[in-house]
Amino acid sequence: MTTTVDDAEPGTVTTTVSRPRPHRSLLLFLVKRVAITAGLLLGVTIVTFGLVTVVPGDPVTANLSDQALNDPATVAAFREKWGLDQPLYVQYFQYLGNLLTGDLGISQQTGRTVTDDLFQYVPATMELAIPTMVLALLIGTGIGMLAAVRNGRITDQLIRVGALLGLSTPPFWLSLVVLYVFFYQLGLAPSGGRLSTDFSPPPTVTGMYTVDAAVAGQWDVAWDAAQHLILPVLVLTSLTVAMLVRFVRSSMLEVLQQDYIRAAYAKGLPARVVFRRHLLRAGLVPVITVSGLAFASLLSGTVLVENIFGWPGLGQYAYRSATALDLPAILGVSLFVALVYTLVNLTVDLLYGLIDPRIRLS
Repeated sequence: MTTTVDDAEPGTVTTTVSRPRPHRSLLLFLVKRVAITAGLLLGVTIVTFGLVTVVPGDPVTANLSDQALNDPATVAAFREKWGLDQPLYVQYFQYLGNLLTGDLGISQQTGRTVTDDLFQYVPATMELAIPTMVLALLIGTGIGMLAAVRNGRITDQLIRVGALLGLSTPPFWLSLVVLYVFFYQLGLAPSGGRLSTDFSPPPTVTGMYTVDAAVAGQWDVAWDAAQHLILPVLVLTSLTVAMLVRFVRSSMLEVLQQDYIRAAYAKGLPARVVFRRHLLRAGLVPVITVSGLAFASLLSGTVLVENIFGWPGLGQYAYRSATALDLPAILGVSLFVALVYTLVNLTVDLLYGLIDPRIRLS
């Protein structure tokens, strides 16, 4: 706050309040988040390198056959090729130097660059994550609001029991049940994979078969790819909806108990007006955080679901990399997951200010 004296009228004091410009505050906020992200990614590389070294096992044993292991020359050549014969700190600083140039290294299990592997497997996971999150938000938000409005009634009790069952259900068990019922018994959906053997993948544009096939005008391929999405998306949506319902219900109940909501009803405002203008915005702020974390978790790969349905996504790639002690691939996946969570949290923080004007970036 600054105080100035008006020369035209002696003795008159005017007070002006200096407020930070919105675009300047946003710029400072983004600079801080970029610095935090850089530090976070650096920490991820250090922790990952350290964990790989303490995990029992040897990358040589995990990647070479028994016959090759009996040949000292082959073992020595493998260690030299992947830099495993050098001290750990030398390996780390070499990786860090390559990382600064955008080089994530070469995967020991695929023989390709980790960047190419991520470009192949991440779109497959996104093809599951995006429809799952859209459906989960629509269904979970609606059911959670209904439970809050019907608080204490039979509808609310049934919804709470259903959400609890959904949260308690192991993903692998639900995947096996869905696969048995809808594929083996009813034959309503394909068993797994991204495409039937009768079709070839469409020309790559986004890496998501449904989108790429539609862009190329291959509607039969797009329909087949969409059918393969049904069962894994059904499983992931069920699990995500159960979590969202509980958070939406508790958030809405907390807002319904606020004085300004009671005052709005006391003034005679229609329920739809109170819901749209007051309840919806305030109640959805905590839900955004949970939704963001759920979406980041889906983008990071769902190992069990992807393995059961034979879905070649990031979760399956991460599992194979971990079992083979493929350090470049493990680091690449770890960095991608850390970056996903950071970007999702940044998006959530920006959405806070749009939904609730009382919240400001800092």
